[in-house]
Amino acid sequence: MSNILEECKFECRVSTVMNKDSRNYGKHRMFDEYSDTCWYSDAGLPQWIKITFEKTNTISGFEIQFQGGFAGKVCLINIDDDNESTIFQEYFYPNDINARQHFVLKNPTTGKTFKIIFNESTDLFGRIVVYKLCIFS
Repeated sequence: MSNILEECKFECRVSTVMNKDSRNYGKHRMFDEYSDTCWYSDAGLPQWIKITFEKTNTISGFEIQFQGGFAGKVCLINIDDDNESTIFQEYFYPNDINARQHFVLKNPTTGKTFKIIFNESTDLFGRIVVYKLCIFS
């Protein structure tokens, strides 16, 4: 399996950034090579990460690394086609740990947009902290 994010052009959007401090806590921090940088959301639910690829890709799974205490609890994956119509939806339930967690989709799906929606958080204020996100073909 290869990380599509290292091979394909994509655009990333996130719901919020802590104190609007994109320089230190912005979305790009999930994709840099530093182990101590992260996307840190502001308070409130739901939070989300949306990846839009330049071209459609087949997605079979993903890996995410949270900061313990700021992890998603009840999360939803949406994969959309070129017309922004949802073609795949699946819930996943991460552990509240710092280690990378790997999730395999029930059915590999070809789509253009990959969105993770964090409906609940282990943080009382609904904040999410993600150090690393990889998407696999």
